[in-house]
Amino acid sequence: MSIKMAGVGVQHLTISYIFPNGDKYEGQGRKSASGAMVRRGTGKHISASGIIYNGEWNEDKVWGFLCLINLIYEFSLWLVTLHSRPSQMNGTGTLLLPSGAHYEGQFKDGMFQGTGKYTFTDGSYYIGHFNQNRLEGEGSFTDSSGLVWMGQFHGKAALGLRLKHDI
Repeated sequence: MSIKMAGVGVQHLTISYIFPNGDKYEGQGRKSASGAMVRRGTGKHISASGIIYNGEWNEDKVWGFLCLINLIYEFSLWLVTLHSRPSQMNGTGTLLLPSGAHYEGQFKDGMFQGTGKYTFTDGSYYIGHFNQNRLEGEGSFTDSSGLVWMGQFHGKAALGLRLKHDI
């Protein structure tokens, strides 16, 4: 562990830590009020299963912009089920999936929440609102041939979609 000083009385620690489960962390940290070392600032966390988070930390939790690589997620067109959350992701960021699919948008408590774009491996994509990992509200789905379908999405249902015509 090395200590770097930044400013008067402000202490930034650069730490390297291997957790009992095999996870690794390298980055900034500090001592909490209880005396325990916590991740705070920027750092890289690599889980034993290969999940990589490189970004901001606050009081030992993922914070702010994020870029996760190699997460094991299952996504069907209308529903996302998260099987594993490396921490409580909050903020705006990009999630890259091993399949080549990716999500760009807002996260809250580790879930797709708010406005975002999910791009499928075939190039089709959904842009719109997400609520607890479900497509929810006004949005558009662009299929792999470029046709744009607009309307209300509610979990697995998307009744009354309209085909957008460019005239």
